Amino acid sequence: MSTSTVRSWTLRPAASEDVEAMAELRASVMRPDLERLGRYDEHRVRQRLRDAYAPEHTSVVATHDGAFAGCVTLRPSENGWWLENFYLAPELQGRGIGTAVLAGLLARADTEDEPVRLQVLQGSAARALYERHGFSVEREDPVDVYMVRPPRA
Repeated sequence: MSTSTVRSWTLRPAASEDVEAMAELRASVMRPDLERLGRYDEHRVRQRLRDAYAPEHTSVVATHDGAFAGCVTLRPSENGWWLENFYLAPELQGRGIGTAVLAGLLARADTEDEPVRLQVLQGSAARALYERHGFSVEREDPVDVYMVRPPRA
C-alpha cells in the first residue's frame, strides 16, 4: 500500500513494531461492543490481533506529526480481499478519515476486479460505514455480521 496524504493524516506501511499500538487501539475501540455482547476479554482482544498480524498487508494511519492514529489490513484471500483490523482512535472518528481510507482501499480492489469481505460485530456503528460503501450482509451469527462488496467498474 502506498503512502497517501489527505488533510492532516497519512497512510504508511505498517512495521513489526506497530503491533502493540494496534493491539491497544483494538482493545479500546472494540471494548464497548464486546462488553455489550458479553464477550470482552482483556487478554484475548489484544492477542487475536497479535496472532493474525500481517504487516505486509497492513497500513498505519498517522497524524500530521507522525503519531499513530489507526490501522487497517487488506489481505488477499482465496476469493478476493479480506478487510480487517480497521480501527481509528476515537477522537479521530467522525472526521471523514475512515471514509477516505476505506474508499482508497476499495478503489484498489476495484482495479483488480476483486470483491472485499469483512466481519463486523453485531450492533457496531461501523456497519453503517460499510453499508454506505456498498457492503451487504453475506451471513451473520449472534456475534458477527459477515459482509461483502462486489467489485465496481
